[in-house]
Amino acid sequence: MALSLEEFIHSLDLRTLPRVLEIQSGIYFEGSIYEMFGNECCLSTGEVIKITGLKIKKIIAEICERIEGCGSPQPFELPMSFPGLFKIVADKTPYLTMEEITRTIHIGTSRLGHPCFYHQKDIKLQNLIIKQGEQIMLNSVEEIDGEIRVNCGVVRNHQNHSFTLPLSQEGEFYECEDEHIYTLKEIVEWKIPKNRTRTVKLTDFSNKWDSTNPFPKDFCGTLILKPVYEIQGVMKFRKDIVRILPSLDVEVKDITDSYDANWFLQLVSTEDLFEMTSKEFPIVAEVIEAPQGSQLPRNILQPGKTIVVHKKFQASRILASEIRSNFPKRHFLIPTSYKGKFKRRPREFPTAYDLEIAKSEQEPLHVVATKAFHPPHDELSSVSVGDQFLVHHSETTEVLYEGIKKVVNVLACEKILKKSYEPALLPLYMEGGFVEVIHDKKQYQISELCKQFRLPFNVKVSVRDLSIEEDILAATPGLQLEEDITDSYLLISDFANPRECWEIPVGRLNMTVQLVSNLSRDTGSFLVRTLVEEITEEQYYMMRRYESSVSHPPPRPPKHPLVEDTKLTLLTSGEERTVDLPKSPKSHHVDISKKLHSNQAGLDSKVPVGCQNNLADDSERINRGASAVAGTDVTTDRFAEPSNTSVCAYEAGAPGCISINSGWAGINFYVIVLYFFAAIDSGILSNVPHEIELLPREEYRSNFCYSIEECCASYPQAMYAAKRFYQYLQSRKQVSIVGDSPVYDTDQDTAILYMWVAHQAAIDVGKSKFTDM
Repeated sequence: MALSLEEFIHSLDLRTLPRVLEIQSGIYFEGSIYEMFGNECCLSTGEVIKITGLKIKKIIAEICERIEGCGSPQPFELPMSFPGLFKIVADKTPYLTMEEITRTIHIGTSRLGHPCFYHQKDIKLQNLIIKQGEQIMLNSVEEIDGEIRVNCGVVRNHQNHSFTLPLSQEGEFYECEDEHIYTLKEIVEWKIPKNRTRTVKLTDFSNKWDSTNPFPKDFCGTLILKPVYEIQGVMKFRKDIVRILPSLDVEVKDITDSYDANWFLQLVSTEDLFEMTSKEFPIVAEVIEAPQGSQLPRNILQPGKTIVVHKKFQASRILASEIRSNFPKRHFLIPTSYKGKFKRRPREFPTAYDLEIAKSEQEPLHVVATKAFHPPHDELSSVSVGDQFLVHHSETTEVLYEGIKKVVNVLACEKILKKSYEPALLPLYMEGGFVEVIHDKKQYQISELCKQFRLPFNVKVSVRDLSIEEDILAATPGLQLEEDITDSYLLISDFANPRECWEIPVGRLNMTVQLVSNLSRDTGSFLVRTLVEEITEEQYYMMRRYESSVSHPPPRPPKHPLVEDTKLTLLTSGEERTVDLPKSPKSHHVDISKKLHSNQAGLDSKVPVGCQNNLADDSERINRGASAVAGTDVTTDRFAEPSNTSVCAYEAGAPGCISINSGWAGINFYVIVLYFFAAIDSGILSNVPHEIELLPREEYRSNFCYSIEECCASYPQAMYAAKRFYQYLQSRKQVSIVGDSPVYDTDQDTAILYMWVAHQAAIDVGKSKFTDM
């Protein structure tokens, strides 16, 4: 039965590709124009085409809400390179079968290919009952005992329970809320269902983009993304890929079952090659579409060139970035076979804890202090600018606080004097500044550096790799070796010279080839050439995001000092009171009990917040610490105008001013508000006896969030991180009582890790919106 091309594409199950179509009713343009704007526009009746793929050609965006002062928003094209970050809004339209989900949603081995759904009713399986509303993760689709089934999983009590569902499974399946943040490219490749639109919320926008911003000023709302598809296929007697818009006015008939598809070119991508089994290599192939911007020699990969694909494999690369103060920085993937040599460069350490991480057993770490530190306890050492230390190891020591001995984690060092050494104890929470002193003049291969020193590590190329025609690392002022990355590669060579081989990355080199034959003869030993690969900023951040979040969790952050007596005068509920509170190291908090001027975004608190639950001690310390630090920031005018000349209104008797234009105040707003909302949402702050209201300023409305729901929707990762910290505090068990204070079974590493991740997530939200820091 003949269908319009658009109807056929709408009903197409991508899992059944390729499909062979015959044109039943063709379309012609006067003058025999065959191709227009890169798409076929003339198909004659009787022509046969093999459909190999359906790709999104462009994205049409439509703003959901009406913008004040603007006319009715018109749809516009959103460039694929748009450097924004988005949160996906769950689709409210249900899927009625598992088959509909698999036909519509991308499910694959990638981290992005595991969509989550919930069912409106319980699903009873043989050994498991999936409860109503329980999150079901779809992991893969495969054939099991002759039936196509979906591999699924649910997580209960931190344990994964796996099961399968048939494609015939019926019901109302709804998308789960997705807390992750995605780039537009990731959404296009993985998160737009076929034949549906996708609603997203813009959460961030890079100011490094040099193109025109397509959004209204200060826009941070929701969009409807509508994909425009193009069909990719091959035609008989042609050695190129044809691209057709589904809207082309032709009728087609599916003749896949009655046509020999071997008449067409057998086209595969680099990803398809990597999916093949190892036994199928080596393979002879002809390049049909060459990659753009390849760093390989031009004569290796060009259309019409015959190549040999010898094997697929995983290889290690060192992710490195230029050391420079200005942007943009260049980023590289360096193979461990790189033959150049490096000399060490000094590292910088912002805290004593960073010294603890960087110290090595091979040699003592020698540093110079660049910032003074005055300890709160006599048992600890003071630091002056220019002091030099040899770092040895971490230990604990006792300090005296109000007549009570307390244990503090410290770094045992030796202070270098003119003719002797003096023992020194530096608290791990110490925020200062140190620069490494390098005595080592040796030149290292990159493999030696990775074995002997802990990454990240600073180096400079001292001898370039002479086996490379142009060593792009040699011109860099310095490099920070950041992480060891494992990636997927293909080993290829020119068919005319199969012994000289090149490694090409599967994920960053898009190439289409025609399979010619298997290579039966032995190619002998290989001369493998590897290149230093320069990657884009987007590729760099994708690697860091995945590697850092999955393989390398953040290190334990510096601890806060126990005490430093300081007098702070805080205005609360219309009356003045003086409190003795501990002074924390530099942090980003806002006094949640201080009422802001009515024309500023802030908290209107009629009385101090109280907490009447079994975690009162924790919540009390949280509120006291926040008030103390915020009080310091106010009195030092960090919250004033960026020019340091405050023009905002003062309250009578207030020691300082909080300005809507201050980067300090703006970033602190996010830290304290997200923490505060997360504390309420998690239940650690319960029975709050008074109403607390956030007062938005309309012209800055989009820069802040003012409720639990709004903050969760706008900044889900930061809210989740803060809530996880409080949920951990709630999960602890009381093991004893000392005096009147309960003692909990706290794992300090876990607690501080959760707190640090939440703190950094909130700061990252604020930093993207303010520049005067």
